[in-house]
Amino acid sequence: MTKVITVLGSTNIDKVVRVPRFAHGGETLKIDNHTIEVMGGKGLNQAVAAARSGVLTQMITKVGQEFDLAANMADENLNTDGVLRSATEETGQAYIMVSKASGDNMIYIYGGANADMTKEDVATQADLIAKSDFLIAQLEIPVEAVIAGFKIAKEAGVTTILNPAPMPEFGDLPEDLLNLTDIIIPNKHETALLTGVNINNESDLDANAAYFMDRGMHTVMITLGSKGAFYMTSDGKKGMVPSFKVAAVDTTAAGDTFIGAMATRLHANLDNIEEAMRYGSAASSLTVSRRGAQPSIPTEDEVLKVLGQ
Repeated sequence: MTKVITVLGSTNIDKVVRVPRFAHGGETLKIDNHTIEVMGGKGLNQAVAAARSGVLTQMITKVGQEFDLAANMADENLNTDGVLRSATEETGQAYIMVSKASGDNMIYIYGGANADMTKEDVATQADLIAKSDFLIAQLEIPVEAVIAGFKIAKEAGVTTILNPAPMPEFGDLPEDLLNLTDIIIPNKHETALLTGVNINNESDLDANAAYFMDRGMHTVMITLGSKGAFYMTSDGKKGMVPSFKVAAVDTTAAGDTFIGAMATRLHANLDNIEEAMRYGSAASSLTVSRRGAQPSIPTEDEVLKVLGQ
């Protein structure tokens, strides 16, 4: 049976500028490049990562009337039947500064059509969700829309994956969203905002995972940047999957690539969780070694080469 992944989330036009380093408050720095525009958005990044790893991927998102669908979502294996258009808002925008010194980024998002996504919009895509193996969502669209999608997924027996990013300013998530989530994949900053426990050692990782387990999730993955990724499952299995060491050029979309690529390998019963996470880590390592969001996401053949397969 062919695996199907559906991504419910954002589409952004990324406006990227490379800076020598991040400026301090009140400081002015010269740059030697113009702003470039590439496709991004956490939702689209994750969908492209899955599609480029050879799995049929369906994208449910909302864009402006001006958006060129054929030009900007033409990846093989990416089904765009779930792309909706806002009657009032333009496509979302992300303003990204990338440090030449470290490859780290700072991102500011204008929601645009992403913020116009409603639970009623999601309901129109119930058939797409129901025929999926996994439904992946993030928080660059309204949380009510994510909850609606997860309800449809749970009723259809589809495994739900939540990437809680960006975290709401109030630093919390609705309990009904957490209760509908099977697998949660935050980074170390996002999980600390949710749990109140900063990660400094293994016991902190255990405490963060326990927080989510207590709210009904059966699997927790916490991405730790260059230190790799931690996981714990409800049956008590846990471990660390190391990262692949590369010279970081641009960390934009690294976490998104990990999630989308990992999901293409993950079995429904999670019996290959470390193998799937290792694949995601290899894909992410390629992403950080290149510039841009969507342009940096690797193909399956590239990832397999890193893995020596």
